[in-house]
Amino acid sequence: MVRSLLPLSWRRCASDSSNSSTNDDIIVDYDGPDLPLPEYPNRPNEPLGMRKQRLLYQSRKRGMLENDLLLSTFAHKYLKDFDEDETAIYDELINGVSNDWDIYYWATGVKPTPPQYETDIMELLKQHVKNTEKVARFRQPELTYYL
Repeated sequence: MVRSLLPLSWRRCASDSSNSSTNDDIIVDYDGPDLPLPEYPNRPNEPLGMRKQRLLYQSRKRGMLENDLLLSTFAHKYLKDFDEDETAIYDELINGVSNDWDIYYWATGVKPTPPQYETDIMELLKQHVKNTEKVARFRQPELTYYL
C-alpha cells in the first residue's frame, strides 16, 4: 500500500491495471502552474567544521560534471578560509538554488545573477571560473577534511 505524504492540492489516481485489485500503484499529478519545491533546511546548530565538510562533499556531487568541477575546485581552494558568514552564504548559494544550471550560467556570466545571490562569494566564484591562472581542471581535487 502506498501512503501519500503530498499536499491535498495534488491529485492522486490509481493505475488502471486490470490485474491488480488494490491501489498499490499511484500516479501523482500536480495541478498547479509551478511544481512547489521544498525549502532547504536551515541547520542553525551545525558546527562550522561539519558544515564545511558537508559543503565540500556537496560541491563535488552536483549532478552535472561542469558544476562538479567548478564547485569542487572552488571549495577546495577557498572554503577552508571562509568564516561562518561566508560559509552560510556559500551554503545558501549551492543548496538554496533549485537548478544547478542556474549556478553554472550565473558563474560563467551567461545569465545575470539575481540580486539575492550577488554576493562576494558569487564574485569570487565568477573570478574562479575565469581561471586567469590557466589551471587545468579535468578532475576533482582529493577530499580534504577541515575538522
